[in-house]
Amino acid sequence: MSLLKDVRVAILATDGFEESELVEPKRALEKEGAETFVISPENGEIKGWKDGEWSDAIKVDARVDQVSSTDFDALLLPGGVINPDKLRRDMTSVAFVKSFFENHKPVAAICHGPQILIEANVTNGRTMTSFPSIRKDLENSGASWVDEEVVVDNGLVTSRSPKDLAAFNKKIIEEFREGKHDGQTA
Repeated sequence: MSLLKDVRVAILATDGFEESELVEPKRALEKEGAETFVISPENGEIKGWKDGEWSDAIKVDARVDQVSSTDFDALLLPGGVINPDKLRRDMTSVAFVKSFFENHKPVAAICHGPQILIEANVTNGRTMTSFPSIRKDLENSGASWVDEEVVVDNGLVTSRSPKDLAAFNKKIIEEFREGKHDGQTA
């Protein structure tokens, strides 16, 4: 049975995404029937990062300025050190992320991915996790940070690092299947 049949997932990323944090959740979502779309500020391809080196390129399906959150049911934000730092400086990407919260759609972010959530002003009052080096950034933005492999707060799924991908993937399938979360606030 396809748990995510007819679910469209935007994966927002740019050069420097952590390869496993994009590829493995994408594969898990597609296995359950979801349609996934790599969205980026760039056209063409973006390069991943793996074991401290540039890795394979992945095809971009659409530029972020060509789509809207209304085109999708859920949003996935892979980490990596470079990727979220570049995305949070792109105001179109920040607005795209914020619109998922305004429309109460589920969002998942892993590792350094929550950095763009801080820029979108959607972390205040939320319980979250992340890679430990951005703990203070999340706390300063009003989030309550916990050291757990996966945390769910009203449609927002967060995880710490690639070692948590099994738990993260299981939880994003569950939350993306549930769909909109009416109590979710921007």
